[in-house]
Amino acid sequence: MLTSGQPALCSARCHSAETSLREGDSLALGLAGLARAPARSGWRGFRGSPALQLKRPSCAWLRTELPPRPANLAIQPPLSRLRALAPLPEKPGAVPPPQKRMAKVAKDLNPGVKKMSLGQLQSARGVACLGCKGTCSGFEPHSWRKICKSCKCSQEDHCLTSDLEDDRKIGRLLMDSKYSTLTARVKGGDGIRIYKRNRMIMTNPIATGKDPTFDTITYEWAPPGVTQKLGLQYMELIPKEKQPVTGTEGAFYRRRQLMHQLPIYDQDPSRCRGLLENELKLMEEFVKQYKSEALGVGEVALPGQGGLPKEEGKQQEKPEGAETTAATTNGSLSDPSKEVEYVCELCKGVAPPDSPVVYSDRAGYNKQWHPTCFVCAKCSEPLVDLIYFWKDGAPWCGRHYCESLRPRCSGCDEIIFAEDYQRVEDLAWHRKHFVCEGCEQLLSGRAYIVTKGQLLCPTCSKSKRS
Repeated sequence: MLTSGQPALCSARCHSAETSLREGDSLALGLAGLARAPARSGWRGFRGSPALQLKRPSCAWLRTELPPRPANLAIQPPLSRLRALAPLPEKPGAVPPPQKRMAKVAKDLNPGVKKMSLGQLQSARGVACLGCKGTCSGFEPHSWRKICKSCKCSQEDHCLTSDLEDDRKIGRLLMDSKYSTLTARVKGGDGIRIYKRNRMIMTNPIATGKDPTFDTITYEWAPPGVTQKLGLQYMELIPKEKQPVTGTEGAFYRRRQLMHQLPIYDQDPSRCRGLLENELKLMEEFVKQYKSEALGVGEVALPGQGGLPKEEGKQQEKPEGAETTAATTNGSLSDPSKEVEYVCELCKGVAPPDSPVVYSDRAGYNKQWHPTCFVCAKCSEPLVDLIYFWKDGAPWCGRHYCESLRPRCSGCDEIIFAEDYQRVEDLAWHRKHFVCEGCEQLLSGRAYIVTKGQLLCPTCSKSKRS
């Protein structure tokens, strides 16, 4: 017999009978604090109800042995089920759920910073700087500069983005271009496309005395449309410190280059601060034009096989009987009796016939580059993920291509679309960003000093020298 002062215990016999329920015969279980618990198998919760309903087992012995229960009697399910049904209360100092954290970030931001991505800011705060080697206390975003307030290093030095953010950025860049086949539509994303980044996983067996073990290497990016053998050949030609192997310096180098060479604010007007309506239209036209006239993605193939069709992502073999005579750099045919030679467009060195090279469809398939020679014509840095912008007969990275057509603000790092801006020698600023990098005072109409690309007032310049 159960009394109101004793806890209710479910016997093994009662548990076995839980599954045998009779329609219309129910037993009220008063479970304090579980009124808003989600539904679980065998327990049905009703929002706002003070009790959970459990179907009474139909077995006769249970109807006869269980007496009428007082209204205030609570029969408790096992502790594990209670934990599953009701979330534990938040402890002091506990990390709040992501929705609450994001709402707090939005509340704390000033109006100028709210235009930036909340997701990126939240994931970025506190990230250690790779350039300061532990001296930075963590990333603190400046209100409008693309730097850390704590160490003054750039965003790239903190590697703020994630794989998903990078894939969305590249997907946005390649959409509405002839390279949109390298993207995929996001389900329920209102037309948003994401980069179909090609990853390569290599598993090598390791000989041991007993059970065999395997060494797995994951490349966070690999050339699209190639076989694993050709992709591995390509990676072996890249310097080891720049190979995008997960967890290595090469993977961080790739992420930094994605941020530096392909800034999100060079393609997405919503990520720019304070664009006027006429400036917004100019930027949209600017992006549309470079997508149709300059944007490209390099193709990796064996010499002489660039531009050949591919089936199911595999490199197509050269058909038998195809012409084996190579074209020289001026386009004339070489002597058929001599061995075919393919010359790198940059270093003019010969590319071995069994070694992969990089092709650019905008340059034409009579030109090829060694993998290490496919670099930006301005900064000579390898073109990240083989994404380039064709200009003056050479590939450029996105940053320097945009700078060659429009001035870039040395303060906020965004392209300037305003007609009125400040220029000093080869540097440019938005009028509102022509401020001292030390004390942040506006320098329009005042004395200033530019030293190694830094804009300073005389006072800050003097203190910096001392």
